[in-house]
Amino acid sequence: MQLPFFTKAGNPIHDRCKKDAATKMRLKYAPYYHAMEQQHGTSVKLQGRDMIMLSSNDYLGLSFHPKVIEAGRAALLKWGSSTTGARISNGSRSYHLQLEGKLAAFLGREACHVHAAGYLSCLSGVAAFAQKGDIILADKNIHSCLWDGIRLSTATVERFSHNNPDDLRAVAASLPAATPKMMVVEGVYSMEGHIARLPELIAIAKEHACFNVIDDAHGFGVLGHQGRGTVDHFGLNADVDLICGSMSKSLASTGGFVAGSRELIDYLRTHGKHTIFSAALSPSQAACAEAALDVMQTEPEHLERLRANRKTYTAMLKSLGLDTWDSETPAVPIVIGSAERAYAFWKALLEKGVFTVMALSPAVPPGKDLIRTAISAGHTDEQLARIAEAMSYAAKKI
Repeated sequence: MQLPFFTKAGNPIHDRCKKDAATKMRLKYAPYYHAMEQQHGTSVKLQGRDMIMLSSNDYLGLSFHPKVIEAGRAALLKWGSSTTGARISNGSRSYHLQLEGKLAAFLGREACHVHAAGYLSCLSGVAAFAQKGDIILADKNIHSCLWDGIRLSTATVERFSHNNPDDLRAVAASLPAATPKMMVVEGVYSMEGHIARLPELIAIAKEHACFNVIDDAHGFGVLGHQGRGTVDHFGLNADVDLICGSMSKSLASTGGFVAGSRELIDYLRTHGKHTIFSAALSPSQAACAEAALDVMQTEPEHLERLRANRKTYTAMLKSLGLDTWDSETPAVPIVIGSAERAYAFWKALLEKGVFTVMALSPAVPPGKDLIRTAISAGHTDEQLARIAEAMSYAAKKI
């Protein structure tokens, strides 16, 4: 008879992890977590093969810009690798203030706060300002970071149909007028490539005294004058309360930002525990973002090239009869319709040396399983020709 203290007790959480069907499927088909062995711009090496990167968010192609790289190197030598602390205590540095000042000025805001992750910035942009008893009106397709911010705020949430002002109006009209409200939308939806119908949405929000938060992670650097984003694109700077976003896309760095009036940013720094208790942005990443911001304003050819490449790329996809979900931006989905067909399409592109990413339900609506692609200013004419050949090949596989 085995003694009780030699018997290994079952652990429900270990068992859950061991038996998880989604993890088993991910490991079997291996569509995610691919580690590139080399990278230079839009060229990468995966498992010894040279490939074209067609799913990076490096929209302006600045991650290998000499000025950006040199700025990061110089900051590392001057400031070291990390502040090893939170901004509220020992982690704040003059380079944070310099970057925040430049971002605020670029966005037409009074103030800005930068975080070590874009996810953290967008989460904080909601969670720090909404509270229990408030009502949040949220587009059904907003990013996970915004949903996490909503959950942590403990406010009540009311969803409205994606990018649908009529549904927002109907939902808002059904709510108590005196209850504090917040509207949360994205400027550009990264899975769909849709530009938010901000003029209509903001007008409705104003009618109902809604505080509004715009996550412009995928609009910044892409839309508006010099890439100032979706709010500038529509000329709505005076009507938007808070703009948050990521520095890991057009700014070719990591981290995120929240920009608004001085009193809003001061409130964030006082009450946003995700801001208060998180480590400060590293010196090199702050410097890279600042250098990229300077390049955006002094070298317009990158944005011009991005817009030209997007036009060429989407025209090519449409000529093949592929469904781009009416994308209006460099974030271009190819809607396949089922997980099985999407996997076959993804594998075919991989065979031809083009790296993309699959997005499957429930990450996208049922029947909208897709290949998520993103065009960059860094894609050359030769690469675009190779991508066209690969897309034609993949289209025949489904």
